[in-house]
Amino acid sequence: MNPIGLKKADADLTYIGLGNVATEFWNLTPAELVEETIFRGEGVLTDTGALAVDTGEFTGRSPKDKFTVCDAKTENTVWWGDINIKFEPEKFTKLYNRVAAYLTGKDVYIRDAYACADPKYRLNIRVICEYPWSNLFVYNLFLRPSREEILNFEPEWHILCAPGFMADPAIDGTRQHNFTIIDFTKKIILIGGSAYTGEIKKGIFTVLNYILPQEKGVLSMHCSANIGKAGDTAIFFGLSGTGKTTLSADPERGLIGDDEHGWSDNGVFNFEGGCYAKCIDLTKEKEPQIWDAIKFGALVENTDFYENTRTIDFASTSKTENTRVAYPINHISNAVEPSVGGNPKNIFFLTADAFGVLPPISRLTPEQAMYHFISGYTAKVAGTEVGITEPQTTFSACFGKAFLPLHPGKYAELLGKKLKENKVNVWLVNTGWTGGPYGIGERIKLKYTRAMITAALNGELDNVAYDTTPFFRLAIPKTCPNVPSEILNARNTWTDKNAFDEKATYLAAAFVKNFEQYASGVSKEILDAAPIVSVNA
Repeated sequence: MNPIGLKKADADLTYIGLGNVATEFWNLTPAELVEETIFRGEGVLTDTGALAVDTGEFTGRSPKDKFTVCDAKTENTVWWGDINIKFEPEKFTKLYNRVAAYLTGKDVYIRDAYACADPKYRLNIRVICEYPWSNLFVYNLFLRPSREEILNFEPEWHILCAPGFMADPAIDGTRQHNFTIIDFTKKIILIGGSAYTGEIKKGIFTVLNYILPQEKGVLSMHCSANIGKAGDTAIFFGLSGTGKTTLSADPERGLIGDDEHGWSDNGVFNFEGGCYAKCIDLTKEKEPQIWDAIKFGALVENTDFYENTRTIDFASTSKTENTRVAYPINHISNAVEPSVGGNPKNIFFLTADAFGVLPPISRLTPEQAMYHFISGYTAKVAGTEVGITEPQTTFSACFGKAFLPLHPGKYAELLGKKLKENKVNVWLVNTGWTGGPYGIGERIKLKYTRAMITAALNGELDNVAYDTTPFFRLAIPKTCPNVPSEILNARNTWTDKNAFDEKATYLAAAFVKNFEQYASGVSKEILDAAPIVSVNA
């Protein structure tokens, strides 16, 4: 009989078909996992005490190799397409059994952990790893049960992570040898062929993005969050390169979390117990909190050392630009535990607009907020990827399209409902270019962006006069403390106003074109918040 889906409370993996492994290492401490990794020759210590490993062939997620089992539960609920790719239940069972057979005679490292800092929504997870450092990642990124909780731990979800197992597409139905497959009925995530640890983290994020909005009325969000001394919560959305981590790491505010959160009727809570930060070009001056977090217990991935040292060369891209460090949230000095806050007073959508069109800060109506939430816009600039010679638009629905099992309209409607119920200020903040596009204009100074966010948080933009921009119809403040007024209106920073109008027309049209794929699943009020594609707007 196929054992998948059965549960057993005692320390034995027979109940999930893994009864023939060599040694089961249950809930080892970080020190023990570091020792195991070094003993196996899979990692080394840096001069700060962090564990450094290479994830091998894959140094990032592989979205085309992430699948969802299509069955009675998911067939009519999942948003199928290029993000959520169907996988047959029978093939999942066969592949699971092949992975289990692969692990026969091998040591495995088991971690009991949970997601969601609000106990009401807690999700118990058991992760079985082939590598000890994968297990250290789980310890760092998920929430950690107490010793007493471990003794009575009952897992609801299982993750089986076997990077050394290579699938055969002809036999297994995968695209190639690596895969991440989620089965919402059996409550299992199966990972093979890739040692990139982010697959573990984002697998559970995808699960929560399915469960919480549908079953709990909780908005799941790909965002960072912090809380002020007065108890005011703020949320920061933004794609890579927009400054989400930098701007949410405010020494005057407590960090709730840096990547994944839920918003319930009671407030905001972190899904995770740690941070998975990019560390390319990391310096103590730019990112002091991340810099100081890279100490014993932290896991650094795919970095290089300076020659003949154990000092990390954070500028090196020889392995990847996606160098990462995973550490528990208590490595951040101003992290709040438990990682929860009240209903947010301010939400910031961060975008690095390389076209120089969007204003440095603008206030959105709830309808505009839903529209821009679904759009999830930023821009890539020349030099960041091979073949990019001028700015390119990048849209990722809800600022996390790759992890959305439901139609983006579902999340946007829930966002709109919560915005109206709680009277939240939503701000669109451009951390990109002003005075012209990339190559002509200049990057908006970080000190000005910080000043604008501080002003919004302090209520200093509540009663100032506002203008309305053309094209995007955004409300922009005429004044802001510690920010030159002349930069607040993006069009005024361009010498050639006709060139601005042409670029704004181009970007507005890109927004409208991108949104066509979501139009059938959203309300008319969201559609009406679209920009106007006209130089005479």
